[in-house]
Amino acid sequence: MRRKLAAGNWKMNGLSAQLDQLDALTAAHPAPAVDLMICPPATLVGAAAAQVGNKPLMIGGQDCHPAASGAHTGDVSAEMLVDAGAKAVILGHSERREDHGESDELIRQKARAAHEAGLITVICVGESLEQREASNTLDIIGGQLATSIPDNSTGENLVVAYEPIWAIGTGKIPTLDQIGEVHDFIRGQLERRFGAGVGRSTRLLYGGSVKPGNAAEIFAVSNVDGALVGGASLKAADFTGIIAALEASA
Repeated sequence: MRRKLAAGNWKMNGLSAQLDQLDALTAAHPAPAVDLMICPPATLVGAAAAQVGNKPLMIGGQDCHPAASGAHTGDVSAEMLVDAGAKAVILGHSERREDHGESDELIRQKARAAHEAGLITVICVGESLEQREASNTLDIIGGQLATSIPDNSTGENLVVAYEPIWAIGTGKIPTLDQIGEVHDFIRGQLERRFGAGVGRSTRLLYGGSVKPGNAAEIFAVSNVDGALVGGASLKAADFTGIIAALEASA
């Protein structure tokens, strides 16, 4: 059985004062029935990991460089994230693809480095509104999966997050049938490439305007193993409602 996962992406939000939300989250879920993850900005990874300690909340990064070290001003390597206490890293988020021109091949290189450093990778895929309207969704996602995911992926170090770009932070969400179609497609692609063992053990998350009010119906969809949550993960009170819905579906 795949253990479900609620992952929070704080994006470029959060100062030291916001770390009290981690305490509130672990207090509300001292023994969660699902895995929990928060990915704060790089400036808070070390402090967040230290504050969480041995409590059941993983801390992750939001990006990493494919090289272990070198002349890459402003970048953070996978080894640095591990050294700071991170257990995972988000890669290929649509905002990185858009704002920084990240290609599928670059994401693959980053993921390979992250796996070698011992990190779980949450690799994001998703289509734009134009691609959805042109009925190209599965072609786009199939290409992203084929090139972004490295060959050294396993069910333990790989998580795939489906985030339709047009639903991120907009309040819009695909229909439940559309979410199910994409998640079933991703599962099939992973099984075809890696075999049933890896394909069936890899967790698939949905991301894009997930809130406490719509979480339960999303988590009831085929092959949805959890969520990658943006704004609603910034406050423990909001994220707790999503976690509770996921636990109820576990």
